[in-house]
Amino acid sequence: MNGGVLHFLLEFAFFYPLAMSLVWMSGGVIYYLRWERNEPLRVKPPALAEYPMVTLIVPCHNEGEQVRETIAHLASQQWPNFEIIAINDGSTDDTGAQLDQLLDQYPKLRVIHMASNQGKAMGLRAAALASKADFLVCVDGDALLDDYATHWMIAHMLDSPRVAAVTGNPRIRNRSTLLGKLQVGEFSSIIGLIKRAQRVYGRIFTVSGVIAAFRKSALHDIGYWNTDMVTEDIDVSWRLQMRHWEIRYEPNALCWILMPETVRGLWKQRLRWAQGGSEVLLRYTGRLMKWRQRRMWPVAFEYFTSLLWSYTMGTIVVLWAAGHFVELPRSLYIDTLLPQWHGVVLGIICLAQFGISLLVDRRYETRIGRNYYWMIWYPLVYWVLNTATSIVALPKAIMKRKGTRAVWVSPDRGLR
Repeated sequence: MNGGVLHFLLEFAFFYPLAMSLVWMSGGVIYYLRWERNEPLRVKPPALAEYPMVTLIVPCHNEGEQVRETIAHLASQQWPNFEIIAINDGSTDDTGAQLDQLLDQYPKLRVIHMASNQGKAMGLRAAALASKADFLVCVDGDALLDDYATHWMIAHMLDSPRVAAVTGNPRIRNRSTLLGKLQVGEFSSIIGLIKRAQRVYGRIFTVSGVIAAFRKSALHDIGYWNTDMVTEDIDVSWRLQMRHWEIRYEPNALCWILMPETVRGLWKQRLRWAQGGSEVLLRYTGRLMKWRQRRMWPVAFEYFTSLLWSYTMGTIVVLWAAGHFVELPRSLYIDTLLPQWHGVVLGIICLAQFGISLLVDRRYETRIGRNYYWMIWYPLVYWVLNTATSIVALPKAIMKRKGTRAVWVSPDRGLR
């Protein structure tokens, strides 16, 4: 490596997040001006011409502490025609017993018991095949669905027969720690803004695994969820769009979720997300080379570039650390990792991104601004974490044997 290569790496490390922030901000503003600006404040959704049957699906594995609250919110959906299917996927706690007790309380509830841990994708498959409806709304076992979330998502399905899936708007329930508060801002200023931008530019990287609606005929077209992908939500999103189905984002479809509030829990979660992204990139890159898949190219290129950026940052850190122990050529020596003028520029852009997302997102949660005070720590905590998990995840994805079933691993539900 010579000085020219190092200079290129340093420039790429700076300009990539800068460019992507500008893309996300511009896309978020376009989305707001086109679809949100003239929309009245969310009280009740508009009336629809029809209200088809919908199946609400909740796959569960060791959700005994949350499942009653989750089912209660599903049962309170303001949709006239629905059923609930809960899948007890080999739980080792009292999840199955609690679900059986709820059958008398909620007549619309059906329960499927799996004898052993088969994984979320298999549970979703079983529920989809047992469903009586043409439309599915899938939520996690710790999710509290807003009363009108089904209405907002199914409206997109009725609007166009090409819409295969609609991803909702997850909101963080547990906010007692710094990690919890940071994730409140992350889901609105980062994830929400990215989904808005991707919706504008044509393809969405992934539906949210905790809240998404699906058209069953579209799922049937691609063979439902793959059981050997560590993140079934990313995989199903890519396969649907590669079959030229459309995915939309609906910010009014709110869903309150629990997230990790320990470094260990957050590491495991983000490592799984990063591995899932690497797996779909490795599996589908060959198919993406065809011209008819060109609308997926920006999504794949964005993820590939983010991986390249993570390894670039890792290389810079290694060179900086090595310079303290061995004599490096001056062209490879990095004085400090502390932000210089590049850091000031990125900080300003980051604050601008947070500000735009706050203005856009406050219509869905009016007091969200109080959590933005903590977002000053976001680059330090999450950029380091996401860089490290991306570096570790790619080899894991490469070495994973195709066909190995992805089973449940109970996540960190935070401190409550």
